[in-house]
Amino acid sequence: MTALPAAVAARRPWPMVLLFVGAGVVAAFQVGKVPMAMAEMQRDLGLGLSAASWLMSAFAVVGALAGAPVGLLADRLGARRVALASMIVLAAGAAIGAGATAPAAVLATRVVEGLGFVGVTVAAPALIAAAAPSEVRERAMALWATFMPVGMTLVMLAAPLLGEIGWRGFWLVNAVLLAGYASLLAWGTRGIRLAKAQSSPAILRDVAAAAAAAGPWILGGLFAAFSAAYFAAFSFLPTYLAGRLQVAPDSASMLSALAVAASAAGNLLGGQLLVRGMRPAHLLFASFGVTAACGVAMFHPATAAGGVVPAAIVLSLASGTIPVVILDSVRRFAPRTDLVGATVGFAMQGNSVGLIVGPAAAGELAAAFGWQAIGPLVIAFVVTACALVVCFGRRDTAGQTGGG
Repeated sequence: MTALPAAVAARRPWPMVLLFVGAGVVAAFQVGKVPMAMAEMQRDLGLGLSAASWLMSAFAVVGALAGAPVGLLADRLGARRVALASMIVLAAGAAIGAGATAPAAVLATRVVEGLGFVGVTVAAPALIAAAAPSEVRERAMALWATFMPVGMTLVMLAAPLLGEIGWRGFWLVNAVLLAGYASLLAWGTRGIRLAKAQSSPAILRDVAAAAAAAGPWILGGLFAAFSAAYFAAFSFLPTYLAGRLQVAPDSASMLSALAVAASAAGNLLGGQLLVRGMRPAHLLFASFGVTAACGVAMFHPATAAGGVVPAAIVLSLASGTIPVVILDSVRRFAPRTDLVGATVGFAMQGNSVGLIVGPAAAGELAAAFGWQAIGPLVIAFVVTACALVVCFGRRDTAGQTGGG
């Protein structure tokens, strides 16, 4: 557990919040750098489309398997220490990856980067909660929710730099950025004190209690389905635009960045719709429905070249509302009020599972059957999600009326 001295939090909450959100944004660069560099990495490393998909999926392996243990580590050592160590791990993974020549070595460094990424995404929200007074905490957490689309967008906008220095040079630039940001984070958080950590047995009991309840599994499943559908569509978008539609690589990355940026707008839109009283289950059904329709349109051979990017923008905007609904529902779906953190952990592990499954499945299907196979894959993820939304809606209604 991490806490800021009250005087510090009251005096400068937003600079501290922005510092922690910035850590998430720089970490998200490591997700967004692969789609824009994938075509060059395929040529340099001799990778087929199926193998290249694991450049994205391998990144999430640690999050899917070790999200909860990393969370336990943050509780034991403190969120600040875990955040700083994770930034250094990310920097090391990027630096080593820049020099790797064998595909297996590059994939291994992506797993290392994934370890650092999950550490940042576990620790930063705890630091934000410590820095933000209660009256601004919800807005601070809403700002945190935008770190992934903002980070992916910014790194894709750096496509011209990739053309100048190659993917290896770009990995090194990211390593320097990560190391520099770790130094900034260390300096900016030097006034943070650490509260007494929860005992390990108590943490393990809490995780077991959360695992025995239905609510965390519903949220984790929804996050997995959302992440799988989203990254199945977007992991290959620059390659798809450059290949099938003959768009220049730099332009393909820029157009993809524009589409990904719409997800941040979707985050904010989702929050506003919930505040205005829209039922969470209804918003989920609508968002997943639009995701399915646009996923088919993006990769269907009959879609005109000029329609691909607009379809991607609409998909990104609509699906951006989904994680907001999930995170907003955590308190209602946690089996006990003291298991909110464990429930968030389940949701984030679902996100990592989707990041593994989505790109890997899309790469396999596209290699075997062509780009148009990605559309039905997105539909399959959405159908799974809609079944979970039914369970979500029933449980949410029961919880709001005192039934469970």
